Amino acid sequence: QVQFVESGGGLVQPGGSLRLSCAASGFTFGAYTMTWYRQAPGKERELVADITNAGSRTNYLYAVEGRFTISRDNAKRTVYLQMNSLKPEDTAMYYCNRRPMSGPWGQGTQVTVSS
Repeated sequence: QVQFVESGGGLVQPGGSLRLSCAASGFTFGAYTMTWYRQAPGKERELVADITNAGSRTNYLYAVEGRFTISRDNAKRTVYLQMNSLKPEDTAMYYCNRRPMSGPWGQGTQVTVSS
C-alpha cells in the first residue's frame, strides 16, 4: 500500500535551517509529482511545494519562495524539503504526498521555529 514516512523536523531558532525527508513506497515513485504540505494548529493543511516527476519543475507557496527548496531522488524514492531562513510562522506539522493525492497521510514531522 502507499506509504509516506517523513523525518528531519525539530526545534530551530529563527533564521535557522532544517532538511526534511520523505521516503515513499507502494507506488511507482518516478511517475508522480510529489508534494509537501504543512498544517499549523488551528489552520487548514496548505500546499508548500511540489516537484514534477523528473524534477524539472517546482512550485512554491508564496510565503516560502526563495527560502525553501524541494528536490527528489527517484532512485531512493525520497523527496526532500530544504528550509532556510526559518520564521516562527513556519511552525507546523509537515507532510508529503503525491499528486494525485493518496491516503493515508504519513505521521508527519514537526517543525518548531522559536527562540
